[in-house]
Amino acid sequence: MVSNADSGPLLAVQSVSKAYGSVQALREISAEFFSGEVHAVLGENGAGKSTLMGMIGGFVVPDNGVLVFDGSELPVGKPFEVRGTGIRMVHQHFMLVPQLTVRENFALAQLEGGVRRLDADRLAQDAVEIGQKLGWEVDLDARAGELQVGAQQRVEILKALAGEARVLILDEPTAVLSPAEVDELFGVLRALTSQGVAVLLIAHKLSEVMAVADRVTVLRRGEFVASCLIGETNRDQLAEWMVGEMPEPPEIRDREFGEVVVRGEGIRAKDDRGVEVVCGIDLEVRAGEILGVGGVDGNGQVELAEVLAGVRMFSGQLEGIDEVGYIPQDRQSDGLALGMSIEENMLLGSMPKEVFSGIFVLPGKVRNRAHQLIEEFQIKFGSAGDSAGSLSGGNQQKIVAARTLSQKPRVVVAVNPTRGLDLKATDYVHSRLLQAADEGAAVFLFSTDLDELAALADRTVYMDRGRFTEEFLVGSK
Repeated sequence: MVSNADSGPLLAVQSVSKAYGSVQALREISAEFFSGEVHAVLGENGAGKSTLMGMIGGFVVPDNGVLVFDGSELPVGKPFEVRGTGIRMVHQHFMLVPQLTVRENFALAQLEGGVRRLDADRLAQDAVEIGQKLGWEVDLDARAGELQVGAQQRVEILKALAGEARVLILDEPTAVLSPAEVDELFGVLRALTSQGVAVLLIAHKLSEVMAVADRVTVLRRGEFVASCLIGETNRDQLAEWMVGEMPEPPEIRDREFGEVVVRGEGIRAKDDRGVEVVCGIDLEVRAGEILGVGGVDGNGQVELAEVLAGVRMFSGQLEGIDEVGYIPQDRQSDGLALGMSIEENMLLGSMPKEVFSGIFVLPGKVRNRAHQLIEEFQIKFGSAGDSAGSLSGGNQQKIVAARTLSQKPRVVVAVNPTRGLDLKATDYVHSRLLQAADEGAAVFLFSTDLDELAALADRTVYMDRGRFTEEFLVGSK
């Protein structure tokens, strides 16, 4: 590590605030970031982490306060000018052009304006070389919109790593990476800090923070809580700073499984490019059982989940997939109507009988039901009439989970259901999945988080190139 802490911060945030309507996202926040360090920024969903990083990246204009980079005030609200200073950001929600190829997206990220002949191969070369060092196989000719979520995340990271970055901002970069890929990414971050780069890391997994961070800052409800070197704290202290009070772990219950609810034989399915990615899967899941499905993202898990949820064509035999509740991996594209209100999104496709009078919907009862779910899942918002797109990613995920699990479906298909959620929200979603199983649902839990699978699954299988490769009982269950 080549830390320049003794010579002063490379980047300083001084008394910045930001409000969105009645929601105070940040209140008088100050922080310092040093070259040669990985600086983790922690907090619950809605704590203001992404807003702060958006300010540094030039995407958010503060209501007051200043940001100073290398002795000069940053041009807030001007992301292209900020990028020119060497500040790069990997957003939680992808910024790829889906119609362009991976190579073209790499090249586009390196353009500095002007009209000239585009040499995509030359402009993409840095990103390609970094990908090779990481061991990430990326199809340069594939259209970005056709890639799995995990592959899109890798492209975003490689885009940001290419070029002369002095500050690299990563917003939940490991959410869809396997443990081995996380280790590889952390190796790259350490190499960057050894060259004097300041890495700003938004994360929820405290084990990752303790493994890679040199310094940490904690926010809660838009306010500064603490900042220190990582060696001066521990996981329990960080958790307490983040949530104020640690949640109780999900209660592990001994469940007796019922009859087989879902049975599949020889299931085959193709991805959106017509390539077969589910290659003859056999499965059985009983009432009250949680089947975990793990593996490196991109090995057919999402397509199998979509088959089980009834939204992807397949061949083979599959029984018992009526009354399915589906929590998709991509909440923005598949789970929400971002332009509609929070209230409307809470009840999309799940209007309970009590909100009807004959064929007519009663708006007051719809509102009451939506607010009941909002309160139950502790969704943070300004007004229930605000658009779902105005919420943080974690609160968007809570809407999808609340809407799905409140219907008490016979079968639950959940794909990375706690991706981007804070400790309390993760604990709550876990408890609701356990509750669904306790009440007799057959639960499919697709997750890239090995800890999540170990905590919840009664049985875990792993997918590799479209097939189940290993199956075992989780010892704690």
